[in-house]
Formats: sequence, structure tokens, C-alpha cells
Amino acid sequence: MAFILGIYEELIESIRVLGSPEFLKAVAGFRIGEVLRLFRWKFLGSVLAGIFVAVLSLAKGLEWLLENQAVYLWSFFFGLVLASIYSVSKRKTHWTRGTLGAVLAGTVVAYVVVGMVPLQTPENYAFLFFSGALAICAMILPGISGSFVLVLLGKYEYVLAAVNNRDLATLAVVAAGCVVGLITFAQFLGWLFRRYHDMTIAVLIGLMVGSLRKIWPWKETVEFMRDRHGELQPMIEKNVLPESWNGEVGLALALAAVGFVVVLVLDRLANQPNPDAGCPKAVGEYPEPKDR
Repeated sequence: MAFILGIYEELIESIRVLGSPEFLKAVAGFRIGEVLRLFRWKFLGSVLAGIFVAVLSLAKGLEWLLENQAVYLWSFFFGLVLASIYSVSKRKTHWTRGTLGAVLAGTVVAYVVVGMVPLQTPENYAFLFFSGALAICAMILPGISGSFVLVLLGKYEYVLAAVNNRDLATLAVVAAGCVVGLITFAQFLGWLFRRYHDMTIAVLIGLMVGSLRKIWPWKETVEFMRDRHGELQPMIEKNVLPESWNGEVGLALALAAVGFVVVLVLDRLANQPNPDAGCPKAVGEYPEPKDR
């Protein structure tokens, strides 16, 4: 969605600033005015407020749909991601063998990652810090879920239990890893966009393509595992075709089409010229930040 709405690179750049020498010096010197200028608090505050509202308003409904109408929900998401791939690919104007190879590489990476089986890993603070850092890096990459990375590392339920049990020490270590990972990885992504913009966009498109494996609506569970509560949970799933054409399949395809259209509409709205702002909306066309 950040890609479609044309704010992805600005978001990465805004996070990157938090680790820049100028920002750190301003914080150390208690120069509040300079901190606020570099922080881009209006932009980041708006994004965080939107995330907060979405979590409060949609979390319970999405949880119910995942438990009771998973095929329909994944169908809608499949349409969203499919249209996102099409929309972002239109903004990639210079297709070469190199960028096509980058798309293929990103696709293979995402396809393999989302099909991995959860691991058994240690529960010491060093690994928890690493888990938080890796998960937050995945969260700012399209196509790879931060929560799914925690699942792969065997730490999703552990962190969730820490939240429910108010285990502040564990949460502080994970949060520290998230902060360090986010700021550090944003530096790397910002550098990639500046030096290898087209190749970076191509890899990110590939990540979205590969992620379609995970959100295919129809699945068959091959192997189960018991969670920490002794309940059976799917561990290995394979994608299958629906057994026959019926009402469920028709509704699922309709929801996928709705998701596709929603993204195309958002894309069109996001790329309309803004006479008040006077700046372009497309990905990669934001003005240079003041701190460069």
C-alpha cells in the first residue's frame, strides 16, 4: 500500500534520517527545533496514526475472518497484491535483462522464505534482539511479513506470550532490536534507492510476486505441529486448486476482483496531480530531503 500510495521511498527516507549524524547530534545537543525539522514528524505521525486506527478498527474483524472465512479473506488479499504488482511495475520505466533478473531473484527469495518451516531456536536475550531486528526489517519489505519471520524463528508465540504476561524485560529486548534493525536497514534501503533505484524497485516487485504463494486462498495441510498450549497448528501447507466450481469459488474470485479494483482506484487517486502541494506523486519522484 505504501508503494501504491506513492509514499514508500519517503517513508524509508524519513526513517533513515533517525540514524543520520545530523539527527543524532541534534538530539545529543537538545536542539529541539532542528530535531523536529529533521524528524518529519508530521509525515511519520500521520502514518502511525493511520496504522493505529486500522489496528483498532480492523484487528478483531480480520481475526474472525481468518478463523471462519479464510478463503474469502485470502482471495481479497490475493487481488490486492496482484494489482499492487501491476501498479508498481508500471512505475518501473527501464526494463532490462538486469532488472528482469532482479525481479526473478526477488520472486525466488520470497517464494522460498514464505514456504519455510518454523525452527526451534534459543530464548536468550541475544537471539530475541536479533529476532526483533530481523522481523522489523521484513515489515518494511513488501511481500514478507514481520510476524511470519517471527514464526519462522520460533518466536512469535513467545513474544505474544510476553505481551500478554507483561514481560517487560523480554519486550524491551525485542523492541530494542526492532529500533536498531529499523534504523539500520532504512540506511541500507535508502542507499540502494539512491544508487540502484531501478534494480531495488525490481527486487521489491519480485518479493511481492513470490509472496503470492503464501496468500493463495486454497491450501491443504500436509503436516501439523503442537503449539505451546498443546493445540494442533498447520506447519506445512501446499497450495491446491479448488475441487470444483461452486458458490464459494465464484465469491472468492469476485472478492479477488474487488481487491484488484480497489488498488487500481487507489493508484489512480494517488497519482493525480496535487495543485496545492506542487510536487509529483509517483514513486521515486520526491524532492531531495534537506539533510542530504
